[in-house]
Amino acid sequence: MSRILVVDDDDQLRRALRINLTARKYEVITAPDGTQALTAAGHTPPDLAIVDLGLPDMDGVDVVRGLRGWTAIPIIVLSARDDQTGKVEALDAGADDYVTKPFGMDELLARIRAALRRATPQPETATITTPDFTVDLAAKRLTTPTGQDIRLTPIEWRMLEVLTRHADKLVAQKQLLREVWGPAYETETGYLRVHLANLRRKIEPDPSRPRYLITEPGIGYRFTP
Repeated sequence: MSRILVVDDDDQLRRALRINLTARKYEVITAPDGTQALTAAGHTPPDLAIVDLGLPDMDGVDVVRGLRGWTAIPIIVLSARDDQTGKVEALDAGADDYVTKPFGMDELLARIRAALRRATPQPETATITTPDFTVDLAAKRLTTPTGQDIRLTPIEWRMLEVLTRHADKLVAQKQLLREVWGPAYETETGYLRVHLANLRRKIEPDPSRPRYLITEPGIGYRFTP
């Protein structure tokens, strides 16, 4: 049974999440603020945390940082904020995903299941196969279904490699820039748009309607195999 920590100052929302998660056989720990959340997590380590950004005693981003300082569990951020800044900051602090309030319970439950699946140790795979191409991470080779090589530049390959190693997971702009170009380029978001457009032209069936390389506007990118 997976244990989930729910951190939110909204009593009704905490109750609703507890009821829905308990009904699906999760063990649930709730906390109305950041201090109690970090204390509860320290005493009873969860398998996943759901953290609201708007907490009464501290910013939810600080809770994310506090958890990430000692655990690698999936962290899903809840946000009622209209701007992207808080979400981006939370992802940079170590959150794995975000859900904007108001949200559908089915969507949140699906994201929880996906996050827990990703957190479960799996046999290391070096090959990702889709209907339109195959990525061989070990051989650093991208091929069509008929086995023909798709030529990528070193930058395009590195971007694809980072995104495929985080399949189905949101990769923040800063993280992608840092891993591909280095820490000095964390604000050069224009680089991402240019090179991702080139990569889409090479691997997407319809680059104007991406199937595999999905943009989360203002936040980051997601590879969906």
